[in-house]
Amino acid sequence: MTIPPLPAVGLDFGTTNTVAALAQGGVSGLVMLDAPAGADAAFRSALCFWEDEAVRGGIAAEAGPWAIAEYLAFPEGSRFIQSFKSVAANAGFEHATIFERRYRFEELGRLFLDRLATRAGGALDHPARIIVGRPVVYAGHAPNEALARQRYDAMFGALGAEVHYVYEPFGAAYSYASRISAPATILVADFGGGTSDFSVVRIAAPGAARRCLPLGHAGVGIAGDHFDARIVEALVMPLLGKGGQYRSFDKMLEIPGGYFADFADWSRLPLMHNRRTMAELHKLQRSALDPAAIGRMIAVIEQELGFRLHEAVGQVKRDLSTAASATFRFSGAGLDIAADVTRADFEAWIAPDIVQIEAAVDRALVGAGVGGDAIDRVFLTGGSSLIPRIARIFTDRFGVDRIATGGELTSIAHGLALIGEQDDPGAWAA
Repeated sequence: MTIPPLPAVGLDFGTTNTVAALAQGGVSGLVMLDAPAGADAAFRSALCFWEDEAVRGGIAAEAGPWAIAEYLAFPEGSRFIQSFKSVAANAGFEHATIFERRYRFEELGRLFLDRLATRAGGALDHPARIIVGRPVVYAGHAPNEALARQRYDAMFGALGAEVHYVYEPFGAAYSYASRISAPATILVADFGGGTSDFSVVRIAAPGAARRCLPLGHAGVGIAGDHFDARIVEALVMPLLGKGGQYRSFDKMLEIPGGYFADFADWSRLPLMHNRRTMAELHKLQRSALDPAAIGRMIAVIEQELGFRLHEAVGQVKRDLSTAASATFRFSGAGLDIAADVTRADFEAWIAPDIVQIEAAVDRALVGAGVGGDAIDRVFLTGGSSLIPRIARIFTDRFGVDRIATGGELTSIAHGLALIGEQDDPGAWAA
């Protein structure tokens, strides 16, 4: 009796969601993960911590939709962490302080993977190899790629399998290749929460020795979370003291912008809930010309309202993807916002980001040595690809007939798993 080989796992560890797929015999299928509302392929890349004397160390934790459920049950007694992938390449991030305990990035990552594997019902146990997606360019200012690799190794090495890292849009390209039979040169545009990544790939006809050949790639650390920050800056920050002043001896100084930059970043907002930062904000409140505004910022942080703010921002962004106008609503911590927003407003706020994204597309084409007329198809993937202004970058340039979509949240995991079945997945390694 011949024992079939163990399946290969494709793991799309995303800023917003994580998706896993298994490939065996050339067929890839999603891993359905247990969730409070029923099994789902998308597992929110989030963690929730709370104090529990019955747990070793006194701090309990959950991940994914279970983390959200725990947070919603007891917000002020929780510490909710999301988008933590965004700090992987940040040398300034040393640890997250949660209930006075320090967690390094790789510790957060291993904890997340452990909870994810538990919810997979054994599907992720003992794979032959794991193909992990990574962004072309990591998020953050001056990202340290070597540090990110070191942290990823410490995180994914705990799974106990052969691990390869592949650029995320390459995974999407391999997934798209399974849908077509004719040779084609494609541009994959992957828009996630933290990064926007682009790859040019030549796809051969089925049966070729190597079906997909990467030609070039580029990326930029701007995507959905950055667009969210633009919304927060426009609609929330004016009520939290941004642009205001405080007294320092006999001088009037502008309130430091670093607090507002951290507040608008989903990966850093939860980490502001620590003793040192809160002491600084309380001191600033006492000397601010508008102490009530700083008080509202403090209250959002202390009452752990970051997730609720994230959901409100995400809702208006989704509404603006299908309508010309929408209303942003958020209440809590002394804030009661009901602001009408037009799609034109939103597109004006993200206009500088669109310029950088378009420049990254140009770099991908130049790196591949091809012009736009050589691209047969543009495959748009990732949740932020659904934003009309993002889609218009490509329809304006390549025409509607050359645009392909589908599997925005799952295509990368599918393709990564299929790459894992190749004789030499290392040939795809980033």
